Order: sequence, then C-alpha cells, then structure tokens
Amino acid sequence: EDPSSSSSTQNSVAPELPGFYYDPEKNRYFRLLPGHNNHNPLTKDSIQHKAMECQRLRLLEEEEKQNQKTTRAGLNSSVLLQKRQLGLLSSTSYCRLVHELKVNCMQRRKIEIHSPDSSVAGTNNFKIIVADVACERIFTVNDVEHGGCKYGIINLSGLGKESLTVEMYDNLYFTNRKVNSVCWASLTHPDSHLCLMGIAETPGCASLLPASLFSSTNPGDRPGMLCSFKISTAWSCAWCLNPQADNCFSTGLTRRVLVTNVVTGHRQTFGTSSDVLAQQFATQTPVLYNGCRSGEIFSIDVRQRNRKGQSWKAIRLFHGSAVTSIHLMEAEHYLMAADMAGKIKLWDLRTAKCVKQYNGHHNEYALLPLHVNEEEGLLIAVGQDCYTRIWSLQDAHLLRTIPSPHPSSKDAIPSVVFSSRLGGSRGVPGLLMAVKQDLYHFSYN
Repeated sequence: EDPSSSSSTQNSVAPELPGFYYDPEKNRYFRLLPGHNNHNPLTKDSIQHKAMECQRLRLLEEEEKQNQKTTRAGLNSSVLLQKRQLGLLSSTSYCRLVHELKVNCMQRRKIEIHSPDSSVAGTNNFKIIVADVACERIFTVNDVEHGGCKYGIINLSGLGKESLTVEMYDNLYFTNRKVNSVCWASLTHPDSHLCLMGIAETPGCASLLPASLFSSTNPGDRPGMLCSFKISTAWSCAWCLNPQADNCFSTGLTRRVLVTNVVTGHRQTFGTSSDVLAQQFATQTPVLYNGCRSGEIFSIDVRQRNRKGQSWKAIRLFHGSAVTSIHLMEAEHYLMAADMAGKIKLWDLRTAKCVKQYNGHHNEYALLPLHVNEEEGLLIAVGQDCYTRIWSLQDAHLLRTIPSPHPSSKDAIPSVVFSSRLGGSRGVPGLLMAVKQDLYHFSYN
C-alpha cells in the first residue's frame, strides 16, 4: 500500500463527519478540537501525521527483517540467468532486470562522516546533495542555525570502506545566504566549478565557484570565485556543455531567463510569463529547456538574438501544475518532468505528447528533483511525504518505496544520489541518502 493513500483508506471505512474523527480501532467518532488549542489538540493534521509515522515505522521494521517482496511476479536471479542463456533476453534487458532485483534488496547502513574541522561534521542539516557526472564527488549544502548555509564536497573514494571522508569549509562569500539551486559546471575541465543560486534576500545572487575551493590541498592558494552578480529571486540554474554556447550558464528567474557567458560577460535575457523553476541544456544542440510555475515547458535556442514577445519559444508542453523538475533523456527525443501535483510524465518531444506516466509520487508545493539513471533503467524521486520511490523507466512499474530513517517533516525531506558507480569507475553501486544530519548508503546486496 502506498503511504500517501492512508488517509483515503481511512475515509473509506466510515463516512466523514464535519468536526469529527473516526477511529477504526475503537470503531467510534471523536470530536476534533481547534488546532490552536495548546492542551493536546486532536486535529486532522496530528491524526494524519500519527498514521503516517506508524506506517513509516512498520515499513522500517519490514526492511530490517529483509522482508522484501519481488518487484515482479516470478522474477528472480536464477530465472533471469536461465532466460539469458537461452537467448530469450537481450543483454540490455538482462542488465535492466538485474538492477531491478538489486535495488529491491538494497540494505541501509549509516555512514560515519569525518572532517578536517570537527565543528563542521554532524552539526548541520543536509539540504541539498548533488553528484558530479562521474559520481566521484558530491557537493553538499547544509543549513546552519543562524539562517544561512555551509557548503562542502564529499569525496566518495572511501565509500567501499568503513567511512566517508568529508571536506567541508565555511562559506567564504555568502554569509547568511540561502541556496535554492546548484549545478556542476565544466569550465577548465569536467566538473571544475559550481553554479550557486542564492535567494535569502532580494536581490539574490548568482555565483560561479571553483570546486577546488573546497579541497584540503594547498589551502593557502585557493582561487577566488569566477563571477558573481546580483539578480532577482533565482529558482534554477543549468550549465551548457554544447560547444556552440561554450562557457555559458543559465539562470531561471522570476518571469525571465538569463543566459550568461562567464568568460566574456555577455548576457541574453528572455522574458517569460511565469517563474522558471527548472532548467536543463541539451548537449547535441545549444537549446535550453525550461519548466515554469504556470505548468508550461518550453525550449530556447540560445544562438538567436533577443526578440520581443515570446516568439522565440520552440517546443511547448503543458502540465496541470507548477513544473518542479525536468530531465532531458540521453537521445534528446524525450523529456521527463515532475510537477507540484505529484505527476511525473515522460514527453515525446517530436510529437509533443505524453507517452508514460509514473504514479505514486507525492508533492504539493516543494521544489523536488528527479533522478533519472538511463543506464540502469531507473527513475528515482523523493516525495514531500519523505518516501523515496524507484520506478522502472521502461514500463513505469513502481519497484520500491523506501521510508525515511527520520520522522517525516517539511525540514527533513531526504536528498538522494544513485549510481552503479559511486566513487568513480571502480566505485560501488547503490543509493546515497542525506537526511537531517545523517548520511546513509543503501548498498547492493
């Protein structure tokens, strides 16, 4: 049973009466008290939270007992191997189904975090973790008590051992500034820099920092930031890897898109009718895809000059709610998008039609990312209910629902990274989950 359906299951037991709550265990109605009552109020929110917590604890107990069901009926490793040997499965299908079996058997273990600065490790809640392309390093954004953020880089080289080594330093440039969006940038070499969007106050700030700033090597010879400029509230950012728009990154702002060349300083501005909450550049062409609060998804060819109006919009797709995340598939014929109604859709860009929908995701108002791993054939998303869900990319089958190790709350939504090579080409497969002050590794069994 999907945890998000607990409230609907409760309502199907007995009719809902205004001002009353039905307790299925005691088989009777109880009066709901006002939410502002300080003497143990019984409200719908507290009832729902209690039911969700009971569900989470039950699922955690099942996971500890390794009581995992198979992802598909009759699917196990011996059957897969037999079909592969008989030529009934291609190598691609065999690898995809093996990954499905493996993610269903992943076991959680807590990772011990070390840091050169003992005051940094384990004192601040993880807000964002973003892996580089090779999954060798993870950039982290941690909330701090006084309202700002600290940044650091986790080196995954020790993941196969007993502990991780975390190198995290105080933010040198943006004291008390929140970060809303982060992406890796390849300027001097792959994943050499980081684009950060700060939104703590208006105007916000967009910055490009060298990744070496967060390294323990040569601490006295650290390069400064490459560029930083004030902007209106920023929601998203993306780096372009296409050589026709070299050294450019985009910033999704309130009702406009800003594309900046970090070497020449040249900027292009495209006005939009809505806030741009999600962005990604194509690699085969210098085209930028944008997801908006209005539910619209459109593309921009950044080679064209600024035009009045919005005639520069190329592909246009429409969701029924604000688009929170987009992911362009490797062949660049398909686009995955998620919205604030919890809908995850796969769009065919050639026909502008939705070809698949992935059900079970939960979102109401948060900016939650999608994690698409085409090589493994998996889609991963963390819902606002703090459950991490894994789907099969091929047929949208929900493979696994992972409960959070911490009680669910709006400030405890996990941030995850998945790869079959965590730590580089010889790394270990699995899922990394950062929640509160803890880091967990869900390793393949």
